[in-house]
Amino acid sequence: MNNQLFNSPVRTEGFARLGDYAAIGEGRSVALIAPDGAIDWWCAPNLDSPPLFDRLLDPHRGGFFRIEPAGDYRTERAYRPDSNVLETRFITDSGSVRLTESVNSTLAGRLPWSELARRVEAIDGEVELRLTLRFGTREETRSPWLRRTEQGDVYHLADLMMMLRIDPQWEIEQQDDRMLRARLKICAGNRALAALLVAEGEPLTVPDLSDIDARIETSHTAWQHWAQNLKYTGCYPEQVRRSALALKFLWYSPTGALAAAATTSLPEGIGGEKNYDYRFAWVRDACLIIKSFVFIGALEECKAAFAWLSKTIIRHGTCLRACYTLQGDEVPAERYPDLPGYRGSRPVRVGNNARHQVQLSMYGDMLATAVLFIKAGHVLDLATARMLGELANYCADRWRQKDSGIWELPEQQHYTHSKMACWLALDSAIAMAEAAYLEPTWVGRWQRERTRISDWVEENCWSEEKQAYLFYPGSEGKLDAALTLVHRYGNAVDPGRMRATYRTIRETLGHGGEMLYRYSGVEKEESTFIACSFWMVEALAAMGDTRAAGQTMEALLTRFSGCGNTEIFNEMFDVRSGEWRGNMPQGLSHLALICAAQALSDTL
Repeated sequence: MNNQLFNSPVRTEGFARLGDYAAIGEGRSVALIAPDGAIDWWCAPNLDSPPLFDRLLDPHRGGFFRIEPAGDYRTERAYRPDSNVLETRFITDSGSVRLTESVNSTLAGRLPWSELARRVEAIDGEVELRLTLRFGTREETRSPWLRRTEQGDVYHLADLMMMLRIDPQWEIEQQDDRMLRARLKICAGNRALAALLVAEGEPLTVPDLSDIDARIETSHTAWQHWAQNLKYTGCYPEQVRRSALALKFLWYSPTGALAAAATTSLPEGIGGEKNYDYRFAWVRDACLIIKSFVFIGALEECKAAFAWLSKTIIRHGTCLRACYTLQGDEVPAERYPDLPGYRGSRPVRVGNNARHQVQLSMYGDMLATAVLFIKAGHVLDLATARMLGELANYCADRWRQKDSGIWELPEQQHYTHSKMACWLALDSAIAMAEAAYLEPTWVGRWQRERTRISDWVEENCWSEEKQAYLFYPGSEGKLDAALTLVHRYGNAVDPGRMRATYRTIRETLGHGGEMLYRYSGVEKEESTFIACSFWMVEALAAMGDTRAAGQTMEALLTRFSGCGNTEIFNEMFDVRSGEWRGNMPQGLSHLALICAAQALSDTL
């Protein structure tokens, strides 16, 4: 268990540091909690719902739910072992209290309503606590209002109904349509609960406080049961289990979709414009998370995610969209709410314009994932098998066209990574057909196009001067860290060139040896990309450079262990300031750690 310590939690212009947030969730929504006991982000009831609490993007007008000591204090916090239940200890001059937080579920699965539970227990002495609940206004387009009922006070915000359930010892000091404030003096040996219940467009259930309190422990038991029954037996088991638990935040249980992250518009560089909405399911991210689920033996999540992805592709056709909603629909076009954004980083975005981009690498992601899915013990249904064959044919037809690449760039080019990924797509399709999982009719064509792709890559993408495969032909020596994802191409065609490419990438895109930027020149506008750094570990191990892979893995874990962050990763890390950047919890970052650990385990 990694304790996170804060001598005096502070905010700058109303903002906590991104690396200081912890997450809680239940497979449907994720709440982010700052060290001062404030929940600054919660989209309820779903990951992609409009935020109920949004102070993360609007510190002065945004909604939040805070419990903190009335005076000066310091904070210690950590997740319970093998659990996503969070414990925070507030230490004051007069005593200390433990705050235990959970978005509750049951042993049988998620609740039909959202139940965010916060239990306070006095450990020693006496502590006075303040509770502040302020609802958001959906970018000032909705006005919260309060209604008195026999069951309790109900707040309304658009189609949402919310009720705060608190023990009688909380003394309410202020209450109006948008705000509630309360105080509590609690002595050693006593405890009190505060829980927020949320329902959307349906009746709101009002359970007993004792039942809500008990469900904190039920949720903990469920998390532990899941984590302790994973089948992973390789290197770094503690870090792998913690990353697996972080990925569970992003597994949207109502459909099986896998969100890229739980937030929108958290900047890749402070003050910059690279602030995107990641509350959708990317084909690429979903495939890579499924790969990590295979490695840890999460059979149920693996099957549900792959089935959702297959059905969604069948529904929309073989011309893959980069991302889909968590319900499998088309992602909406971007709109730009008039919010200040995190530390003034604008625009704030809702929706994602990458939805219609051409990204050829997705075909490699999907077909290579299908191979792993089969090896994990699953049997393909006929509709999925036909769809995979159609994807291979589409890839064979279209690999020659320019695309936006894995990094979703506005400039379409013949990106080397995209071509190598198309090679992997056809190689995977051939392997499945030869093993009788796919219809063999088109194998001959797939084989011919696979050869044409490798001939094209070797002729157009290799630079003798750089001793590396370039970002794209004619890119004037630019490099792309995404090539760490296609190390299998090097094994089959020219391992020497791929090893040389990885050496050059580390020298050119690396910072301090282990941290990597995504591609040449991007360091001017964003931070190092967490996933790329772990992908390099996986690639080095796969190419036989076990010593360098192990050293890089140790360096990464050492760096991150001393830089805040309660065991969840953002998308990026600013090596200059030592702070985390980008949306969180970031699926790519956590799955990449798992895959790196598995790759190192395979070398033992």
